Amino acid sequence: MRLSLTARLALLFAAATASLLVVVAVVLGQAAESHFVELDEHELSGKMTLIGNLLQRVDSPAALDALPQRLDDALVGHDAVAVLIRNAEGAVIYAFHPQAFAAAQTGGAPLPITGAAWRVDGRQYLGYESPFHLPLAEGDGQSAAREVRVLLAIDVSHHQHFLDSVRNRLWLGIAVAAVAAALLGWFAAHRGLAPLRRVAATARGLSAEHLDERLDERGAPAELRELVEAFNGMLDRLQSSFRRLSDFSADIAHELRTPVSNLMTQTAVALSKARSADEYREVLGSNLEEYERIARMVGDMLFLAQAENGRLPLPVETVTLADEARALAEFYEALADEGGVSIAVHEAGAGIAVAGDRLMLRRALSNLLSNALRHAPSGATVAIDIDRQGDDAVIVVSNPGEAIPVEELSRIFERFHRAGADRRDRGEGAGLGLAITRSIVEAHGGRVTVTSDAVATRFTLALPLARPRPPRAAD
Repeated sequence: MRLSLTARLALLFAAATASLLVVVAVVLGQAAESHFVELDEHELSGKMTLIGNLLQRVDSPAALDALPQRLDDALVGHDAVAVLIRNAEGAVIYAFHPQAFAAAQTGGAPLPITGAAWRVDGRQYLGYESPFHLPLAEGDGQSAAREVRVLLAIDVSHHQHFLDSVRNRLWLGIAVAAVAAALLGWFAAHRGLAPLRRVAATARGLSAEHLDERLDERGAPAELRELVEAFNGMLDRLQSSFRRLSDFSADIAHELRTPVSNLMTQTAVALSKARSADEYREVLGSNLEEYERIARMVGDMLFLAQAENGRLPLPVETVTLADEARALAEFYEALADEGGVSIAVHEAGAGIAVAGDRLMLRRALSNLLSNALRHAPSGATVAIDIDRQGDDAVIVVSNPGEAIPVEELSRIFERFHRAGADRRDRGEGAGLGLAITRSIVEAHGGRVTVTSDAVATRFTLALPLARPRPPRAAD
């Protein structure tokens, strides 16, 4: 089972909080334990000093006999303290709370001078052993009593109980804090991921009819703002693409409706009564023109579909632009003369060439030239200027005539678009020529732009210059 991102963040919050609190608890526990050890050692040191002072007063047999009573009086109220005093032979000469010591210790086993810890009957003790020299005179007959060892212990069970209680409460607090951190983390993650849920909800509601939904970028956190902006940008592009597709479908239906309607009308008229062979031949000839128009349109559409999917065959050959321009000028010379228009080709430098498919480049240039001839007024000159600009070869096809409105220039390379409201009525093609030109130029790694003013309309093609081929090595 895969956890959601919210659950993962909640668990991460809980783990991070618990880890931090465990470290804090360990540090605090060690500090408290060290503090209590220090207090216990200070208590032991004070009691050992007290006992040592009393032992230093034992300077006679009478003082030695009175020592137990003096010790009892000094230790009254110190129930947590235990004392064993042994002579040089190990015999116990004084005991205070001897139950605090283990059997081995009461039997003579020494304690470390630096201190030791042990347990008796479930209670924890801390203690150490220290030697003392009694100031008895040599002639007192108590030479064996002059050397004694004091075993001092203190009951630290209450400290251990306190530390255990603190540790238990700390662990309980850590568990509660981890759960609280998990809940708070889940809440924070749930609130923080709300923009993602809105993205998902918006995506679920998307369809071709509902592409106007947008996410509010102002309410998104900084980390998700780029995602929201990218998502809204994607919706903008989808909406634009669907709008173009819808317009394209309407345009192609309109373009196909005219020839199909003509075919149906002419066929219905031909079948309405018996006609001669010449009349049927005339109808078939008219139908053939409509079939050719449909075939050209279908062929252009297939070409554009291949270009958009990167499936155009693009053999690489060196194409000299001036030669192609002159060949096209010669081909369109009759059409230009018919409209009273001339064609001029200008080349800024000899040998300007590009690499690509000759026929496709000729088709792109032909579309621009035929378009310029259609819209150039009688007596005007359509110019084809060829030049170099950096690493590009630039071809400018310009013609005088009416300026194209600015709002039309941005759509002039779209399918079925024809600038000017009256051009569709004049039957000037299907509006695919400029779209095909753009596809060919972009397939060759170039770009095409258009400008239009009161002087002329200029279409500019920029194509990468052909790289010179290295000389072949001599055999």
